[in-house]
Amino acid sequence: MARLDLRPNCECCDRNLPPDSRDAFICSFECTFCRDCVQGILGGHCPNCLGNMVERPIRPIGGPTGGLSRYPASRERVLKKGGCVSTPDPSRADETPSAA
Repeated sequence: MARLDLRPNCECCDRNLPPDSRDAFICSFECTFCRDCVQGILGGHCPNCLGNMVERPIRPIGGPTGGLSRYPASRERVLKKGGCVSTPDPSRADETPSAA
């Protein structure tokens, strides 16, 4: 079964974001940021992929699929080196990466 990692922290400011946090936001690659960073410095866009950010869903403790008791949240912390220092430019999202 495919499932979200539910990463434990904001990649910008390292704020703790437990699995039941309503302040956790993710992009389509599951980069994870807190509400303050998303609504502030990030302007609603992921600094990694330039996609939009949405509120991360809550995984219940139990339930028919086992929830957190069967599929626990990740403990791996991801942090952007230097934090987030500028607002992403979503107009660059349509650019095609150049071949190296």
